[in-house]
Amino acid sequence: MKKDDKLEAGKVWLVGAGPGDPDLLTIKAARLIAHADALVFDHLVGKGIMDLARPDARRIYAGKEASNHALPQQSINHLLVDLAREGLSVIRLKGGDPFIFGRGGEELETLAASGTPFEVVPGITAATGCAAYSGFPLTHRDHAQAVTFVTGHLKDGTVNLDWPALARPGQTVVFYMGLGAAGEIAQQMINHGLSSLTPAAVVCNGTSPTQRTLLATLGTLAERIAETRIKPPALIVVGSVVNLHAKLNWFEQK
Repeated sequence: MKKDDKLEAGKVWLVGAGPGDPDLLTIKAARLIAHADALVFDHLVGKGIMDLARPDARRIYAGKEASNHALPQQSINHLLVDLAREGLSVIRLKGGDPFIFGRGGEELETLAASGTPFEVVPGITAATGCAAYSGFPLTHRDHAQAVTFVTGHLKDGTVNLDWPALARPGQTVVFYMGLGAAGEIAQQMINHGLSSLTPAAVVCNGTSPTQRTLLATLGTLAERIAETRIKPPALIVVGSVVNLHAKLNWFEQK
């Protein structure tokens, strides 16, 4: 697509907006946002990104916060179809990457069933963005030979995860949407074999000017969160790579 090209009418682009810092938006995502007729955007889309949209573009907020959903998921799914059928070029803008805990697959299934044309534009997911800005290499030959991204909030509201697999040594585990269940997460990791001294961290408002990294261990994680009253959006990182924060942290030292 050339810079001045008009987007195809009646089509939806599922676009990842990255972890927060507008400079981490992909070039393709920025071009699409600047040309779209309508944008359906989430709570976690970073400040400044919506400023790229045309002044006359239709903006529809579809954000989800704890117990506060602007639109139910099914309504969002059908809204995208309706906007495309109006002949609009539609951007569905999601924080991070739309296919990593972003419900992007559910939305595309509805588009596919309706015959609505679509494309997907990946974004930097929160785990990689927050880790980079906090000085946590998610893999490191001396610390972690694997990395696992996992949700801390299942569809049924539980945290019934594969704890034996998550508690294996030699890996980094990143929990999305896990702040409210941090105590249970930490206890389950300990119960399934990890030491209570295993390094853990919470990254709040990652890659934004208000980013904050809270250091703890599995044994102190819940207490530290309660003490500091840290709030979402936040990720929990578990593994020895957290110990590299003091040496590799570059962003919060600015």
